[in-house]
Amino acid sequence: MDLQKRPDPTVPTPAPASAPAVAKPAELRASDADRDRITDILRDALAEGRLTPEEHSERVEGVLSTKTVGELDQFVRDLPAAHGARATPTYTIAPNRPTVGAIPLEPDDNVVAVFSAAVRKGRWRAGRRIHAYAVFGSVEIDLTEAIFEYQQVVIKAISVFGNVEIRVPENVSLRGSGAGVLGNFEVDTLDSGDPGAPVIYVDGLAVLGNVEAKPKRGKLIADILGRVTDRVSDRLDKSLRKHLDR
Repeated sequence: MDLQKRPDPTVPTPAPASAPAVAKPAELRASDADRDRITDILRDALAEGRLTPEEHSERVEGVLSTKTVGELDQFVRDLPAAHGARATPTYTIAPNRPTVGAIPLEPDDNVVAVFSAAVRKGRWRAGRRIHAYAVFGSVEIDLTEAIFEYQQVVIKAISVFGNVEIRVPENVSLRGSGAGVLGNFEVDTLDSGDPGAPVIYVDGLAVLGNVEAKPKRGKLIADILGRVTDRVSDRLDKSLRKHLDR
């Protein structure tokens, strides 16, 4: 007698469970680092004259609202940097300290907030040396629309139980050297793709307070935009002249 249980041929065999679908790389959710990588490529393309200011602004807005890696790639698909074809360095390295004698000892502008708030923003002229003091108050220095008359700018920021916030265009160079005493002193190092771009140096001290300097995404310095626009116009003029000469 065979005691081994045999399957009933009249009962259908259940299909094996299928493995969960694995998301394709292009379907993965984009991180902030992914968006920063794409905006860096767009910034370099603007400095090289591959994009107009309007195209750059439109693409940056699109990058900030995307959700997947595949959607990010479409904004740089027509740029060489996205395919590893860059022949020149991505950045021009700026010196860590300003040129000796280029910055005066006395400040061109003092921004002071004592139990209050002080703001410098909009279309204003940035001097070579700016001092910012926040004592139980807050100081905001926004250079994204400022007029730069000098290539090197030093901002000395002192925060005591206060907050100093500095925002710069994303196509300048940014350097920092300072300290925090039971506080936070943070400067995001940034290198511009334009060798003629301003270099902003932030130093100082945060005592039980905060000093922060970083680029503002999508904001570009106007004079660099002007030079890029001029280069694009020159190329269009040359193209039109060649067409008319035929």
